[in-house]
Amino acid sequence: MFETLKEAQRWIEGITRFGDKYDLSRMERAVELLDHPEKTFKTVHIGGTNGKGSTLTYLKEILLEAGYKVGTFTSPYVVSFNERITLNNEPIADEDLLFYINKIQDFQASYREKHHDQITFFELVTLVSFLYFRDRDVDYVLYEVGLGGTLDATNVIMPELAIITTVGYDHMHVLGDTLEEIAENKLGIVKANVPLVAGGIDPALEGLFAEHAQKQRSDLHLIRDHPARNIHPAIPTTFTLADTAYTLSMIGLHQVENARTALLAADVLKDKENLHISPEAKKKGLLRARFPGRMERFGENVLLDGAHNISSLEATIASMRAYFPKKRIRVLFAVMADKDYTPMLRLLEDFADELFFTEIPYHRAEKAENLAKKTRLPRAKAFSDYREAYDEALDKDEKTLLLITGSLYFISAIRTYILDKSAPLQKRKSA
Repeated sequence: MFETLKEAQRWIEGITRFGDKYDLSRMERAVELLDHPEKTFKTVHIGGTNGKGSTLTYLKEILLEAGYKVGTFTSPYVVSFNERITLNNEPIADEDLLFYINKIQDFQASYREKHHDQITFFELVTLVSFLYFRDRDVDYVLYEVGLGGTLDATNVIMPELAIITTVGYDHMHVLGDTLEEIAENKLGIVKANVPLVAGGIDPALEGLFAEHAQKQRSDLHLIRDHPARNIHPAIPTTFTLADTAYTLSMIGLHQVENARTALLAADVLKDKENLHISPEAKKKGLLRARFPGRMERFGENVLLDGAHNISSLEATIASMRAYFPKKRIRVLFAVMADKDYTPMLRLLEDFADELFFTEIPYHRAEKAENLAKKTRLPRAKAFSDYREAYDEALDKDEKTLLLITGSLYFISAIRTYILDKSAPLQKRKSA
C-alpha cells in the first residue's frame, strides 16, 4: 500500500502505456471482476480527432449551469494528474486519488495472478474513474476517448449519448491510413439505440456515419443541419444559432464548431433524458467554459495552443489569421517524435515570421536539432531546453505575438514555467 500520492502516482505512471495487444479484453475482464462499476452511473462518450476536450468542456458547463452534478474523465492533463478525473469542476482530491490507486494496485496484483496479464496505464486510470464515480452521487459523467474508439479502454461504457467531433489524420499506425478507416474506428463508440451527434466531419464521411447509425438503430444528428450565423472572430467570440446569440470566452474559429456540437448534444440529451436545460443555461455555460492550453492567452504577447496534428494546426493558424491579422508571429514548436510532423513544419514555414524549435524531457519527444534539420527556413533556431527557448523567443514588442504549440505534453510543461516566471508580475488571461 502506498503511503503518499507521489509514490502512488509514480507507480501508476510507470505502468506500460499500451499492451502488446490493442483490444478490450483486459477491460472487459476487469470490469466484470469489479462487478461493473461503470454501469452504476450515466455517461456521455466523446470521441474525435480534434475538439473532444473543448466540446466536453462546453457540454459540462451547460449541464452544470442547468443544475446537474457532472463528472469528467479526460486525457492528457495540462495542470495536474488529478484533472483527469473531476466532479463539478473539482479535480479528484489527493486523498481520494491515493485511496483508489491503492485499491487498483491490489486489483492489478490479483488480475495478474488470475490472467497472467497486466492491465495498462490508461486502463488502470479508467478503472480508477469507474470506482470513484460509482461511489459518488453523480448525474452524468462525460468520458473522453483516449485513442480511436472501438478498442479504447473507455469503450466498455454504455452511454446515453455518443459524440464524434471530427475525423482527421492522427495515430494512423493504430487507426488506419485513410479517413474512412479512422472514422470506422471512432464510430465504434456508437452502441445500439444510442443517439450520435456528429460535429464538423468531412461531408464525404456522412454516408459512412449514416450507414453505421442505421445498423445500430441510432439517431444521427449532424451540426451541419444547424448552421451558425454572424460569427464574429474577436475576443470574446460571438455567433448566432437558431436566432439565439452566444458568446464564447475561448479563442478560435474552431471553438464555434465545438460549441455548436455541445449545444446540439445538450438538446439531444435533453430530449432523450427529459432534462431541464434552459436557454440561459446554454448561454452561461458556453460563456463560462475555459480550457487550459487551448488558444490560451497570457498577457498580450503569448498564446498557448495544444495543436498536435495537421488538422488541429490548420485550425489554429486559421484562427490566428482571423483574430490577430496585424500581429507579427513567432512560433515556438515542440512535437512528439512518433507524429507525422513534416506537414506541420510546412504549415509553420508558410505562416510564421520566425520559427523556434525546442523539446521537453519526455521519452517520446523529438529532438529540437532534428526539427531544425528538417525545416526549410535557414534562420530557424533550436534549443534543447524549452525554458531557454521560451526566454529567447519571447518578444515584449506589442506588435509581436508568440504562439507556443505542437504538443499537449509540451504545453503542460511550458505552461507551468510561464506561470512561475510571470507571477506575481503578470496576471494570467485565459480565453
